[in-house]
Amino acid sequence: MSKVQCQISRRPRVGHIQFINCLPLYYGLVKHDVLWDVELTKGTPTELNRYLIEGKLDICPISSIEYAHNYRDLLLLPNLSVSCDGPVKSIYLVSKVPIEQLDQCAIALTNTSATSHLLLKIILQDRYKLQPVYFESPPNLGSMLMEADAALLIGDPALHVHYRMPAGLYTYDLGAEWKAWTGMKMVFAVWAVNRNYAAANPALVREVYHAFTKSMDYSLEHVDQVAKEAARWEDFNAEFLRDYFTSLEFDFDAGHQQGLLEYYRKAKALSYIAQVPTLDFLEV
Repeated sequence: MSKVQCQISRRPRVGHIQFINCLPLYYGLVKHDVLWDVELTKGTPTELNRYLIEGKLDICPISSIEYAHNYRDLLLLPNLSVSCDGPVKSIYLVSKVPIEQLDQCAIALTNTSATSHLLLKIILQDRYKLQPVYFESPPNLGSMLMEADAALLIGDPALHVHYRMPAGLYTYDLGAEWKAWTGMKMVFAVWAVNRNYAAANPALVREVYHAFTKSMDYSLEHVDQVAKEAARWEDFNAEFLRDYFTSLEFDFDAGHQQGLLEYYRKAKALSYIAQVPTLDFLEV
């Protein structure tokens, strides 16, 4: 029996990352009234990873590394990801000392993402030849640095770091670190569907997929409006959010796929995954 169980329901159960970086997708879904047609569950990447693998969701954005662990049970949705080609602006290592001095030091990892955890470990171990000591913590920078020499933040807490760089600390954008090291794009999240659900509901899954891509296209075409409306409820101004949204990449072309496979190859070389997965896409 497949490790990923599915229970076919009348409406597809869809996950949504509750970070600002996925707001363009959600915004377009609202504008096109798609939310009436799906059961939407919001959560952190860690929560959504678990829900999809446990069969509580049918279609979901998940951490890139989670796909590697479960690729036999999942199909990727083409042309959808959360990626960067250089600075990502919402994944930061914040340190009391320069990064080169973190060998054997304690690093607190936010408990909301797996891909960024592994990316940091790969960068520190392979690029900088360091062996820190890691532990997980809720994403509160002050509390994390009371117990650790450095802290990894992702999503909205990291975006606050980018918005107002903390004085007296060293900050490292992991997207920029990856780009400087490999010259490649970095894929942090992918959209995946349970293979069993896709086989049983091909037309419905294609309908949801096309709603996603239409939503994303709409939001990127109206990014000024998205940023302005988001700024009403967030701590960031519209100009900052527009810059952030346009620096992210949401497609999944050959360059993104090459960057993701390089991430997997480095993870395998350091024995973090057993093998490099194939990238199997839904036929749309």
